[in-house]
Amino acid sequence: MHIAILDRERCHPKKCNHECRYYCPPVRSGSKTIEFPGEADDFPLITESLCIGCGICVNRCPFGAIKIVSVPDELNKDTVHQYGIDSFRLYSLPELGSGRVNAILGQNALGKTTTMNILSGVLVPNFGNIEKKNDKDYVIERFSKSIMGQYFRDLYGGTKKAVLKNQYVDLIPRVTSGTVREIMKNNDHGNMDIIVDELAMKTSLDRDVKDLSGGELQKLAIGITLMKDADIYLFDEASSYLDINERIRVSDIIRKLSQSKIVMVVEHDLAILDKMADQINLVYGSPGAYGVITKEKSTNKAINAFLSGYIREENVRIRPTSIDFTVKSSKRTSVTTRITSWTAMEKSYGNFNLNIGEGYINREEIIGVLGQNALGKTTFVKILSGVVKPDSGAVENELRIAYKPQYISTDYDGTVYELLSNALKEHMEDVFIKNEILSPMNISELYVKYIGDLSGGELQRTSIALTLATDADLYLIDEPSAHLDSSYRMNVAKIIRRVMENNKKSAIVVDHDIYLIDLISDALIIFKGEQGISGNSMGPMDMREGMNMFLKDLGITFRRDESTRRPRINKLNSALDRQQKVSGEYYYMK
Repeated sequence: MHIAILDRERCHPKKCNHECRYYCPPVRSGSKTIEFPGEADDFPLITESLCIGCGICVNRCPFGAIKIVSVPDELNKDTVHQYGIDSFRLYSLPELGSGRVNAILGQNALGKTTTMNILSGVLVPNFGNIEKKNDKDYVIERFSKSIMGQYFRDLYGGTKKAVLKNQYVDLIPRVTSGTVREIMKNNDHGNMDIIVDELAMKTSLDRDVKDLSGGELQKLAIGITLMKDADIYLFDEASSYLDINERIRVSDIIRKLSQSKIVMVVEHDLAILDKMADQINLVYGSPGAYGVITKEKSTNKAINAFLSGYIREENVRIRPTSIDFTVKSSKRTSVTTRITSWTAMEKSYGNFNLNIGEGYINREEIIGVLGQNALGKTTFVKILSGVVKPDSGAVENELRIAYKPQYISTDYDGTVYELLSNALKEHMEDVFIKNEILSPMNISELYVKYIGDLSGGELQRTSIALTLATDADLYLIDEPSAHLDSSYRMNVAKIIRRVMENNKKSAIVVDHDIYLIDLISDALIIFKGEQGISGNSMGPMDMREGMNMFLKDLGITFRRDESTRRPRINKLNSALDRQQKVSGEYYYMK
């Protein structure tokens, strides 16, 4: 079975010669496989039952607007929702249960948010019949032989109430106004003070919503969700913008909530997901075309299958290669060629004071930077890049710097291809850049898009690719995991590692995703202090020393998964957790 997907944002019938129809073999034989109904500038209509799956229209379309995908015939009977003709479709739904944290893990654009909207009642599934609108009785009938039949009966009948924490927290200032306190009071059900205390929101209560950081907006969204009196709580990406301390705090709150409520989460931080979830439904498919929700698996089996890129039970490969973790045992002294160093430095902004200890970085070395928000990590990177001057101290060697900032500008007035070609010039055709950076990041699919129209994840991918493709001595990369799903996060880690090793370059990477930092780092810099008041850098130091220091402050211990060697957070107060804390080995047992 072939399904056809037409990206209407990319399709420009007025600007092309209808190549998709002209070159289609069935059309040239008299078939009506591709038609332009009505006016000549209407979007094309592709009849899937007549499509032979040759892919000629895909390659001939000048805007890359068509995708033809082959899927197993048996999936057709499991269609849960289709948005329209030649549009994305979702196959199957997870089965939710109380007393546990249910989760969905998978690449973006495979239907996770669609699933959350269906489970919350915001979207009523049409089971592939795009003419059927909001037929709730039919939904109950279709799921009558599973536990989801009762779920939808309760949801649609009002017996149970669902509340959804949307992933797009950056849009909150556009739809509401006032201070955090005022907004929360409007949603208070008598538990506001408890929620404010649990989420550590007291310092932001009197701030206007339009002045909030991403992390503060995320906590506001989570807080409003938790305050509502509901039976079903759905959290779509609850860790975005939060530092690791806050992610652990939120995961503990969600686990506690699941003891008495039905809870479903979508999460891309694998370390937090491993700690928080009891069972996971993987999702696979073709981004923007279709998504398949698998049966639930234990958290450990699901994450291991995700990392291996192969779901054994479904005999489906979801990634061409596996993500492999290695044990970091080498010391910094094993690499001796320094490319730059810095003296002790200070920088003050109003009431905030940053103290940076002296340090250095070696050739072919990647230093990871960990610490809470508002401790000066980004300021440190800006000082190294030359964007910010320290009040005292200095960076000793001048280098060619490639800098990816934390917040990426969308001011460029042009397409992704124009941005890259103007910046990289002849290097755009470099074989290494094309094969090791642009291709793994799927940048070619973004070429025709304007920078101002990119999503957060697309903008992040473009910025990372541009930074890594720039010829420099030192690469400074601030929060590369932001807005990226788990697949791209792990992919980015491999790409950064490969670029540094192959080109004999060095990098400093700031991030809150411990999996990403563990994958790529040879050494660590840890930031400590009082948020918004003072920050102090510790290191660089070797991985074991740095992670032990960082994890001790968090009060958690790590172990290695026996199959994948990935880091796993030990259950608090478990025998292994207590044993490692007593021995002082928070970062795996030697």
